[in-house]
Amino acid sequence: MRLLICSVLLLLTAALPAQRRVLLDADTANEVDDPFALLRLLVDDSVSVTALNGTQWQVSHYNDHPNSALASHRLNQSFLGYLDRADVPTFLGGANRMYDWGDLAQHSAAAYEIIRQAEAVPPGEKLTVVALGALTNVASAIYIAPATAQKIELYWLGTTYDFDDKIMRKRDFNCVMDVQALEVVLNSEVDLYVLPVSEAKVLRFTYGEVAERLPASHPVTGFLLRLWQDHRDGGRLERTLWDIGIVELLLHPDLATAERVPAPAANGGRMLTYFRDIDVVKMKAAYWEAVLEGL
Repeated sequence: MRLLICSVLLLLTAALPAQRRVLLDADTANEVDDPFALLRLLVDDSVSVTALNGTQWQVSHYNDHPNSALASHRLNQSFLGYLDRADVPTFLGGANRMYDWGDLAQHSAAAYEIIRQAEAVPPGEKLTVVALGALTNVASAIYIAPATAQKIELYWLGTTYDFDDKIMRKRDFNCVMDVQALEVVLNSEVDLYVLPVSEAKVLRFTYGEVAERLPASHPVTGFLLRLWQDHRDGGRLERTLWDIGIVELLLHPDLATAERVPAPAANGGRMLTYFRDIDVVKMKAAYWEAVLEGL
């Protein structure tokens, strides 16, 4: 009888779809879009979030936090509390951007967790990392342990891209917050999937839409609405929730067109995967369907 039960359990386990293991790295306390994007993955049963790192944005001209990575780290922990996700470990990232001489890395708990998880990935597989802000923690991990680049697939919101003339520009927020980190990643062997901000700008959400869609009974709803209202530019009735784009494309790449484009010649010209032409209607529908089902 015991053998029969064990056999049935094994069959049931084998029939279950494997969860996609994802490590998240976000400047959560920076803009309103980060927690909305994190929500998408944290409530999805098909995703196993293996860590949530706090990322810096300390060189921003409007940053009023003495330690922006710590602000993100603390907000991550509060956010997980509202979602009852004590199972997700949080790690503090580097307080500053990478240095431009000597040891470039920001040695942080977040960077070493990326290294640890990448090194633990079975042969032939890769660690999926989703970065929603500056690449400080990811690039520091690669700089400290270069071999980890070959074991990471990185999904990132950043740069702008002219698909007609094949021109990449690096003047957007996530690039400027750590120019050294971007150079490290571009010069590495990491598999890089990018949603440029020039494409993500179509992801406009209204406060009314968010307030109406989120379930009033769930504690995370009040938390998210307060973040929207209390942000330094609070009072806006419409925002671009940029980061939602890259997390949706991680799970549903068919919601945009993937195109192989070369990195700048100064970075070796290797081929990267860029997303363009988002189907906004379908992406927003997929987002709300997943969030409402998960909550």
